[in-house]
Amino acid sequence: MSEPTRIPAPEGVAPAPPYSHVVMATGRLVAVSGQLPLDADGRLVGEGDPAAQARQVFENLRRCLAAAGAGFDDVVKLTYFVTDIAHLPAVRTARAAHIPDDRLPASSAVQVAALVRPEFLMEIEAFAVVSG
Repeated sequence: MSEPTRIPAPEGVAPAPPYSHVVMATGRLVAVSGQLPLDADGRLVGEGDPAAQARQVFENLRRCLAAAGAGFDDVVKLTYFVTDIAHLPAVRTARAAHIPDDRLPASSAVQVAALVRPEFLMEIEAFAVVSG
């Protein structure tokens, strides 16, 4: 697979430094369901702490991607569901630990009224493209 092409700001579209507007890739699609801040035993990590929850969610995403033979370099789209848009800086910090600024995927952030359990502050899903 060739390297995904990222277009941070197409002509006529305002730049968005925390993500790429467009990512083009060819290969096998890997869809990772929304991940929650749960450890391997199903226990909540970081009750009331968006930074701790974001770190756990990205660790879960890493493990799911690896199970499919993918990594964060292959991610072309992330969708963030947060119960408070104020949690986005914590999400971005956790993302930066896994994805460098020059490889940012396309992204969407949605504030939701609630997630499946009230103690969850976020859920993040990913789409990746790998060769083969």
